[in-house]
Amino acid sequence: MAEQTTSSIVVDAAPADIMAVIAGFDEYPHWAKGVTRADVVSTFDSGPAKGRAEQVYFELDVSPIRDEYTLEYVWDGDRGVTWTLLEGKMLKALDGAYLLRELPSGSTEVTYRLALDVSIPLIGMLKRKGEKILIDTALRGLKKRVESLG
Repeated sequence: MAEQTTSSIVVDAAPADIMAVIAGFDEYPHWAKGVTRADVVSTFDSGPAKGRAEQVYFELDVSPIRDEYTLEYVWDGDRGVTWTLLEGKMLKALDGAYLLRELPSGSTEVTYRLALDVSIPLIGMLKRKGEKILIDTALRGLKKRVESLG
């Protein structure tokens, strides 16, 4: 990924529990700020990612970005997941990843990487700030959701 923004958070849960929440797209509107809809378009039929989403359609409403887009996912067991934008209206690129690293304490460090590009012109600094807000909001939402289920 070119020019990306990265942030991490420690979640008091095992990687498998965190990945279950990340893979539970139907619940995103309940905890992922700005996501108003998340529908699995297709799932993997075989291999290590069998049953997990391959493509997911999203509706997002986070000012100034309001968009409908589809992402394609690549799963790495309970170690992480990456995604790329297949199509969007306002978004021209949305490449990201959740990377998980189990800590000796039993907690997990979750790193979120994101690179986005939109069809409206944005100054690079403003775009990075937007990425940082999206990442931090997503990480806090994920942490709260996972820990509330534990």
